[in-house]
Amino acid sequence: MALNLIHKTLAAILCVICLTGCVQAVPPDLFVALEAIDQDLIALRAPEAAPEEYGQFVRQWISLKARVQLDDDLIRWPWESSDLENDLRRLYVIGERTVSQLHERHASQHRAAQAKVVRLEEQLHTITSKVESIDGRILLGEKGVQTDLLVKQARSFFEQKDFQRAMQAAEKADHALKAQALLLSRELGRYADESRITYWQTLAKQTIDWSRIHQSTAIVVSKADRELTLYKGGRKVLSYPVRLGFNGMLEKQFQGDGATPEGRYRVTDKRGQGQTQFYRALALDYPNSEDRRRFELAKKSGKIGPAKGIGGQIEIHGADNALLAQTLGCIMLDNSNMAVLYGGVSVGTPVTIVGALTRENAVALALSELAQPREEI
Repeated sequence: MALNLIHKTLAAILCVICLTGCVQAVPPDLFVALEAIDQDLIALRAPEAAPEEYGQFVRQWISLKARVQLDDDLIRWPWESSDLENDLRRLYVIGERTVSQLHERHASQHRAAQAKVVRLEEQLHTITSKVESIDGRILLGEKGVQTDLLVKQARSFFEQKDFQRAMQAAEKADHALKAQALLLSRELGRYADESRITYWQTLAKQTIDWSRIHQSTAIVVSKADRELTLYKGGRKVLSYPVRLGFNGMLEKQFQGDGATPEGRYRVTDKRGQGQTQFYRALALDYPNSEDRRRFELAKKSGKIGPAKGIGGQIEIHGADNALLAQTLGCIMLDNSNMAVLYGGVSVGTPVTIVGALTRENAVALALSELAQPREEI
């Protein structure tokens, strides 16, 4: 003990004499550098991104810090070897290498996550515009809202630099987008069905031929193109854009489904102001005998519940105000166009409503684009 004290005293005296002859057991800058390495590893989410490497670093760092605290009063000659300093320098090299690797991995994940999130947002924008173009938003219901939230969630995780969760949210959103495309294809696939389109073309041709033969007016409505065309003597005299029911692109099945019916009808009544809640209306004979036949068959097969009714009061009409700007299954025109149409037809005018008149119709084209294989998210 006495010898130890004498040794330290002599060493201290020699240090004072030599001024630069003694050094601390652990250089302070090395300790600070290791503290910085530890902070860098935490900032780079090393506990999650590299748990094994970080665990080894922490265990060694805790052990070495304890040794530093025990030896912080030691001094040594520059030529004396320090096992503690050597161990700390080795740990610094290991930590610095781990930080470098995590920086590279972080940058790679950032690029990958950014590409996926941006691509996903572009896909959502494309699909949303296509869905709007074919009135498919109501068909998708909550699915569309949930997908939008997933995309926003992926963006939020990315902004928080949580790239793993951003990619997980992006994958879920991508699956949801594919499910939407499948749902729309199942519900609206008839617009791309050649046999159905041929049938609709036949109905329209027969109506136009009737107009020519009888030198009278007739109306053809294409739901896919949302267009009403008035013929006179078999020749087109005007064409107007129309709005349909909130589920207008579907085949009408029962009262309240929001679908616009398809088939051959006739104008049964012309209703002016005061006779309708809308700005003028042409009442149609829905449901006709064919509609009733289909309805009964669907009920017997169980496709339509026993409590459902067939509905009625389908019209071609205008609108007076914003509250009446959404039809429940009718065909709506702007008031100025409705005024012209109203004056150009009479009770008994044939009205044929079809899904589409060409294979290249708006719905078929939108479904084709939605079905295109996309780059994997």
